[in-house]
Amino acid sequence: MPHLTILYTPDLDHPVAEGGTDMQALCTALADTMRAQRDESGEPVFPTGGIRVLAYPAAHSAVADGGAAGRAAGGTGEYSFAYLNLRLAKGRSAAVHEAAGNALRACAEAHFAPLLATRHIGITLQIDEGAEVYNARLSSLHPLFSRG
Repeated sequence: MPHLTILYTPDLDHPVAEGGTDMQALCTALADTMRAQRDESGEPVFPTGGIRVLAYPAAHSAVADGGAAGRAAGGTGEYSFAYLNLRLAKGRSAAVHEAAGNALRACAEAHFAPLLATRHIGITLQIDEGAEVYNARLSSLHPLFSRG
């Protein structure tokens, strides 16, 4: 289970020419970044069949002061926000957490760079690791990637 969920303000779904972004491209880039991660012994950090990157626009949102400071600074007052949360099962080292976090942050930063340069946008990346109190899995995906 390395599941990366992205929640974002719906304005990011606008076409790039209208100040939005390609969320599918971001999902693909983040999944590629996750597949590239290796632990201290060179083994993949995340099982390919378990990688999930899902993005959801918020049906409703309110960000910061509603745009007042952005308008006062000469902008449109439209704020955007993306929250990226990677949920992991226990068992990876602190060094792996940091390396994966840095790689995912760099990927998100590269993707959002045009918006960061032209708009007011907040981006948060959080990695959570926890002991599940219940964990059931049904998958016909994993066998595709465990064949020798």
